[in-house]
Amino acid sequence: MSKPEEVQVFDYVNAEGSGDANVEESDKRLMELGYKPEFRREMSLFGVLGISFCAIGILTGSSAAFQAGLFSGGPLGLFWGWNICSLFMLLVALSQAEICSAFPTMGGLYFWVAKLKPEFPVLAYCTGWIYAIAMNLTGTSGNLTVALFIASLAEVGSGRTLTRLEITAIAWGINILSGLINTIGTKAIGRMSTFNIWWTLGGTFVLVITLLVKAPVKNSAEFVFTDFENFTGWNSKGFVVLLGFLQAVYSLEGSETAGQVAEEAVQAEFLAPMAVIGSIVGSWIIGLAYMLALLFSVQSINSIQSTSYAIPIAQLYYDAVGKRLTLMCLAVICLAQFMAAVTAFTASSRLYYALARDNAFPAKGAFMALNRYQAPYVGVWLSALIGCVISCAYIGSVIAFNAILSSAAIAVMLSYLQPIAIRVFWPSSLTVRGPFHLGKWSWAINVISLAFTSFICVLFILPTGSPVNKNNMNYAVVSVGGIIMIVATTWISWGRFRYKGPVLTNVTHAFDSNEKAT
Repeated sequence: MSKPEEVQVFDYVNAEGSGDANVEESDKRLMELGYKPEFRREMSLFGVLGISFCAIGILTGSSAAFQAGLFSGGPLGLFWGWNICSLFMLLVALSQAEICSAFPTMGGLYFWVAKLKPEFPVLAYCTGWIYAIAMNLTGTSGNLTVALFIASLAEVGSGRTLTRLEITAIAWGINILSGLINTIGTKAIGRMSTFNIWWTLGGTFVLVITLLVKAPVKNSAEFVFTDFENFTGWNSKGFVVLLGFLQAVYSLEGSETAGQVAEEAVQAEFLAPMAVIGSIVGSWIIGLAYMLALLFSVQSINSIQSTSYAIPIAQLYYDAVGKRLTLMCLAVICLAQFMAAVTAFTASSRLYYALARDNAFPAKGAFMALNRYQAPYVGVWLSALIGCVISCAYIGSVIAFNAILSSAAIAVMLSYLQPIAIRVFWPSSLTVRGPFHLGKWSWAINVISLAFTSFICVLFILPTGSPVNKNNMNYAVVSVGGIIMIVATTWISWGRFRYKGPVLTNVTHAFDSNEKAT
């Protein structure tokens, strides 16, 4: 592997500068990349960090997917899998942060690929489309999960089990509400994301204390750190534990979302990469504390496995803390889940904007239009519409719906692969560095990140139950194949004639950041 070439490092204003100076410096960097500023920079560090933190949704991801790890490896797989996957996801975040610092512009993963490998526009086009679809599906999944939490609250509180039609109707309402909030614009999303940080911190503290104080039986350390459970039917202990790792990866996806709002943040070239890294570190710590509280407090794994509640973790809470406190705990998680789902539509709408700006998405004028709240409202409502349509699949088949939404997690990881792979095989592709960079460790961290991401993409499509039949088959591979077919078809029939790479809107001040520095 050739040694990376020397790269140009820009001298940015430091974090102690005035707010106006920071905005001017960020706008200057954006113009150097070839774009004129279109958005007001109204997001602070907490706003940008909150976007990533909110997108990860550590309380919600850990709660909604907890049973997956509990039944595939048990406490042993959950505890060790969480720490191992958090470490590798941190390395992935470091790889992304380095690129984000060099290219602090809307579009995130799509734009990074476009700038790193401009001679292959098909790579950027496919990355952008796959990631946009993934974000839309993630928001849809999150809003359906909110509906499932509401259904669990209804069943715990009144004993009434909601039908799939009723749950879907609630999901439609949540999709529409997510669209309304995103239409309000940057300030509302930034403030909500900042609030989510404190809600997650405070909520985790309340949940942990409630579980540890009220649980009638506390499990031993031996159970928490070494107990192995297997409800999968597979005989290989190692494979079963690896399947449990998917719970951790699913819960930790989303840190790169900070890059989607880089054009709306002050000092984006510094704050966005810090948010990418900080959201993973914070989620690792908070998620570990929450998981330990759950594992020390679980009363019966068999009870959770056979529960009738829409969200299985509701059974854990009911067994551990009783009816009234279960309602409180589920409400805390439900609100956090809603805020996480809202930011997924924020990301997808910004991606539609970025793709349309570069002629990689139809109806350019419509998707680039901003309302008086500075929101790309057409992309917002397309996201909400797709969410409502896909939610209808839940009425007919839970298996089909789960396959569609499982593909979102795989699509996100596939999108992660592209810029990291380019950095591994073409280390000199990043010829311009931002204020955050990995120095001599860059290539090694990217190699490890690429290996881990590739491994997880394969693991996500393997069957989770044995013997494999039509009810436990992992149909996510079919759904992902469908996404790839859609993207490939749009490229062949439309994209290759229209998309040639980023379309510069500030040609006067633009420079080719892929030329060698002198």
